Amino acid sequence: MKRTVFAASMLAIVLPAAPASAANKDMERLQVQIAALQGQIADVQRRSAENVAELRRLTELVAEQNALLKRGLDEERLRDEAVAASLKDLGDRIAEVMERLDALRVAGNVATPVEPGSGLGPEGPDGGEAGVPVPAPRELYSQAYADFARGNYDLAIQGFAEYMKNYPGTDFTDNAQYWIGECLYGKKEYEEAIEAWNALFRDFEDSDKVPDGRVKKGMALERLGRRSQALVEYRYVVDRYPASPAARIARERLTP
Repeated sequence: MKRTVFAASMLAIVLPAAPASAANKDMERLQVQIAALQGQIADVQRRSAENVAELRRLTELVAEQNALLKRGLDEERLRDEAVAASLKDLGDRIAEVMERLDALRVAGNVATPVEPGSGLGPEGPDGGEAGVPVPAPRELYSQAYADFARGNYDLAIQGFAEYMKNYPGTDFTDNAQYWIGECLYGKKEYEEAIEAWNALFRDFEDSDKVPDGRVKKGMALERLGRRSQALVEYRYVVDRYPASPAARIARERLTP
């Protein structure tokens, strides 16, 4: 009897404790899950901070590379400008020497001044006003170009024409023909300018002024409303002289 009462008492004590134990286990599981979530959140935050730091590092690296590239481009541009200036100076010196050689070469073809009233000019019976010496080639060419630069187109045309007459076949004869076209273009006499440049292409087909003349002819054609013919000139320059400065201008003119 006593043993039965004891067992019943123990059962009464154990049975109420079972639900409390189950609740504790659920609480522990929740705590474990919360701890795991907190760990995951911390891991995500850590990776996010690392990504932000990496993005900042890459941004700074790109900025540094851009600065280096810009500095390199600036230095290259300065070098190119220095080389271009040196080449221009060298070209001017060569031109001066060539003009002196031209003057010496044609000196034998220019007669010395004769007595007034003889009827003989500096080039013979039909050579112009008697007793008037022909200016040196550099002086004549430089004066004509100076007139062009000042907008004195008629005087410039006269000077370039005189240069071509007195110094044919020199290294600047083709240049003189080209600048006659420029003078006429400046006067807005576009048809006449085209004729002058056509003379350049015909008489001096190997001249280094041909690409420039082709482009300017195209521009004159555009002024006359003949765009399709102008495009032919631009394409010719791009195809025939792709590396020339004139080709760069021609490409720009080809773009609508």
